[in-house]
Amino acid sequence: MSKPKSKSGNTGALSFEQPIREIEDRIAELEELSSSTKLDITSEIEALRTRLMGQIEETYSDLNAWERVNVARHPERPVTGDYVNLMLDDFFELHGDRTFGDDRALITGLAQMDGRRFMLVAHRKGRNVAERLECNFGCAHPEGYRKALRKMKLAEKMGIPIVTLINTPGAYPGIAAEERGQAMAIAENILGMFDIAVPIICVVIGEGGSGGALGIGVGDRVLMMEYAYYSVISPEGCAAILWKDGERSPEAAEALKLTAPSLIELGIVDEAVPEPTGGAHRSPTETIKNLKEAILRNLDELAEIPLPDLLEQRYEKFRKISHIEGRFPTVADAL
Repeated sequence: MSKPKSKSGNTGALSFEQPIREIEDRIAELEELSSSTKLDITSEIEALRTRLMGQIEETYSDLNAWERVNVARHPERPVTGDYVNLMLDDFFELHGDRTFGDDRALITGLAQMDGRRFMLVAHRKGRNVAERLECNFGCAHPEGYRKALRKMKLAEKMGIPIVTLINTPGAYPGIAAEERGQAMAIAENILGMFDIAVPIICVVIGEGGSGGALGIGVGDRVLMMEYAYYSVISPEGCAAILWKDGERSPEAAEALKLTAPSLIELGIVDEAVPEPTGGAHRSPTETIKNLKEAILRNLDELAEIPLPDLLEQRYEKFRKISHIEGRFPTVADAL
């Protein structure tokens, strides 16, 4: 792993990283002093770098659910554009739903990676303010989900697999989206993805929120990055509904079981893709390399499964997810 760099002045720093920031600031001060004077303080800087690595490992060794949510939302975390630029050998974007428009919150296109061709369908958040506004902060409209389904059906015709990258707080909840059939568009995607006769790999790379994530989330393998989260609702939304108190978001995050370890234990996610110590934002290149290896491995494994068996396994996979153990409480239980 590469040495952690100083993040002094980083506006995206997380509250629980305060001990890390203090060491980074000290390193930055010594580096500036070294460059502006003839003092040889290399040994002091290296000692602090070693201490910094230890502090990062200690801090990230036992993150709670709410802290993981904040890592997933880090503004410097790799987004779809980074994966397209650094992971793919070739990409040709395909636009529009041929009904209303081209939703920039969902990107679709033909991709190639190490000789494997596939259809990429991904939420796009953007990196700077202008891009985020253009992409509506990753909150897709109905035309985005219709575009995604059209391109997935095109992949089926071409006989190439599908890879989806999920990174959204949820589908856009505005009136215009509802008027254009938001709920129906997501439902049609969920239903349609069960019948698409090519391998499908879904990866949660950051936020996996509600139906907005599920709209491109039905696949033969569901992966998520180590510090991503995947949930039926955001912690803030859950806290507002249950307790009318946004301050209880950390408590809601714990109850939702939205982290990779919890979701693997529940059988909802198949694999957690490791991130560098300190999260994906500290080493995007290493993060993208890890995901590339995971996607290629899973594509190879799925290619060995006959399509009829693949579709049956996909159906059974999600049937098991919906299974409720035990029984519902009855009136007698309350008496």
